[in-house]
Amino acid sequence: MQVILLERVAKLGQMGDVVDVKPGYARNYLLLQKKALTASKANIAAFEEQKAQLEARNLETRKEAEALGEKLDGQQFIVIRSASDGGNLYGSVTPRDAADAATEAGFTIDRKQVLIRTPIKALGLHEVEVHLHPEVDVRIKLNVARSPEEAELQASGKSIQELAAEEEAEAEFEIAELFDDIGSAASDDDAIAEAAGVEPAAEDAEDDASKG
Repeated sequence: MQVILLERVAKLGQMGDVVDVKPGYARNYLLLQKKALTASKANIAAFEEQKAQLEARNLETRKEAEALGEKLDGQQFIVIRSASDGGNLYGSVTPRDAADAATEAGFTIDRKQVLIRTPIKALGLHEVEVHLHPEVDVRIKLNVARSPEEAELQASGKSIQELAAEEEAEAEFEIAELFDDIGSAASDDDAIAEAAGVEPAAEDAEDDASKG
């Protein structure tokens, strides 16, 4: 099926190009999204009449997209989600989640502009694409965490696995310190008894005899 493109379409052609595409792709995407018209003589003639106007409009929207892209490119947005101790999400992060996070931060983008090439199913930092215009693409990062505090730590460069390892090491250190304190206290008791001239074992025996 032949269509005439009303805007640039990646891997297909530029505005005004007449290209061959599969009928399903044409009907379900290009024609539906008003990115193309069927390449009939009437439509081609109509396009030629409106070409200057369409090109001017495309230039204007591209400039707007470029201005937004300069501010948006490289930005990092926090997405709070529930996850297991191992960092696996209960579900996955969607383009809508990304669009909502960016919009909350003051950037107006639509979920249809967001492209997540690899499903996001774990905590951490994930890069996604935002197509602001047929000729303007930028990259943003989603900081997927269970809490703002966890997101802050991840933003500093620590993974959920590293955070878990640090917490485990800290817990083991606290337990070791507790046993050291108990051992130290026992040693102090023995030292006091020795200074008083009483053998700890003998002292215990005397106590047992007095109780008897």
